[in-house]
Amino acid sequence: MTNLTILILFPLITAIAVLFCRNSAQIRWTALAGSAIQLILASLLMHSYYAERAAGNVSQMLFESRTSWYSALNIEYYIGVDGISVIMIMMTAFVVLSGILISWKIESLTKEFFFLLLLLSVGAYGFFISLDLFTMFFFLEVAVIPKFLLIAIWGSGKKEYSAMKLALMLMGGSALVLVGLLVTYFKTDIGNGVHTFDLIKISHQHIPLETQKLIFPFLFVGFGVFTALFPFHTWVPDGHSSAPTAASMFLAGISMKLGGYGCLRVATYLMPEGAQYYSSVIVLLATIAIIYGAFATLMQKDLKYINAYSSVSHCGFILLGIGMLTKTAIIGAVLQMVSHGVMTALFFGAIGMIYDRTHTREVEKLGGLLKTIPFVASVYIIAGLCSLGLPGFSGFVSEMTIFMGAWQRPDAFHRIATILACASIVVTAVYILRAAGKAVMGPITNSQYNELTDATWTEKSASVLLTFAVLSIGLAPFWLIDLITPDTQLIMENLARGVLGN
Repeated sequence: MTNLTILILFPLITAIAVLFCRNSAQIRWTALAGSAIQLILASLLMHSYYAERAAGNVSQMLFESRTSWYSALNIEYYIGVDGISVIMIMMTAFVVLSGILISWKIESLTKEFFFLLLLLSVGAYGFFISLDLFTMFFFLEVAVIPKFLLIAIWGSGKKEYSAMKLALMLMGGSALVLVGLLVTYFKTDIGNGVHTFDLIKISHQHIPLETQKLIFPFLFVGFGVFTALFPFHTWVPDGHSSAPTAASMFLAGISMKLGGYGCLRVATYLMPEGAQYYSSVIVLLATIAIIYGAFATLMQKDLKYINAYSSVSHCGFILLGIGMLTKTAIIGAVLQMVSHGVMTALFFGAIGMIYDRTHTREVEKLGGLLKTIPFVASVYIIAGLCSLGLPGFSGFVSEMTIFMGAWQRPDAFHRIATILACASIVVTAVYILRAAGKAVMGPITNSQYNELTDATWTEKSASVLLTFAVLSIGLAPFWLIDLITPDTQLIMENLARGVLGN
């Protein structure tokens, strides 16, 4: 089954089916069945993709489908996938299923909660398979509104403020993206004065350097807002800290990857000379985000804030890899998108399980959880070890690949940026080990913790699923590298043409 439209329609149909369920049990099982089938569809897509490549299909995009949407502006429903988008779809399916399982105990407005989670996945799938820039933008917007409602209704703390801040920041980023896409549309002439949003056709055009200098910042910064580009990262700590557990998993695991994917697929790929021109700026901002995020995390006392600020640092690695513009670094950036997606979903899932039982996220009030809820505590430790880049986990593979690719830039500026980024690993180890040591190890600090119950079957299932993803990348990364390397080479060829075009 390779019809990509099914990937969009199925979660939408599941979301609508949830609205017709009569009780909470029906809602949960419908959402679970729908998300499980999403993972099966994504797995079948990956299998079909491998089969096509093994059969010698060298097309840039596979399983393409094209239908006119608004002919007056040459807007099309044009979809297709390559290795990079396939692995992003797989990551999304893992996080969606895990988020549904973790949310099994939701009692307040259950129907609306699961509907919004599934609607968010519709936007993510549509974004990753879109090859028409307007269609891609449409699905990007579809993914914004559910985030706002999930935080504003089911969140905690300053949830209204956090939801509004997130929505305004992301809509501001979307506005920048829209300006960049419109300028790209009108500056691209495919013959007889015809303009297009077709990503593939635009990639074959040579857009003048001055135009790329104008457009690239709008596209890169606009998408960068979604992936915590410094200094537009401030929505991340507030948004994550106030969001319910599944929403935090979706925000960090999926939504922040929309930005990284857009920075690579749209800004860098379509504007190669602009990427070359602004490369040093990107590297500088990414390095600041990595260092700032790491040290800001050191100051946090709340488990969710610790993970939220660390996400700023880890997403800085994605932008650093893209900004270095070497093949190895870009492969590392894609690996980091996938690694951080599953790792941070596991992390937020563990934090949610701890909070549901102890009713606190403050590190100083926790302790001894490894004795009372060993499964939950072990999941938190596993997520922490992946975050600090321990060999055998996905974080090590992705970050080391970025560092190796970054070191290929021989000038002093890029070497210094690489060294500073490497040094942040030490800071990461400090805050991860300190938080894990105080929160889950040591003596039991509250006698009530002796009465805690360990993870339920749904929580265990979600944790095992995400742990499997983390370990499958960390222990055997070659299948993933082989999947994305050919498509990374196409990006490098476009970058080379940009240099030659100068």
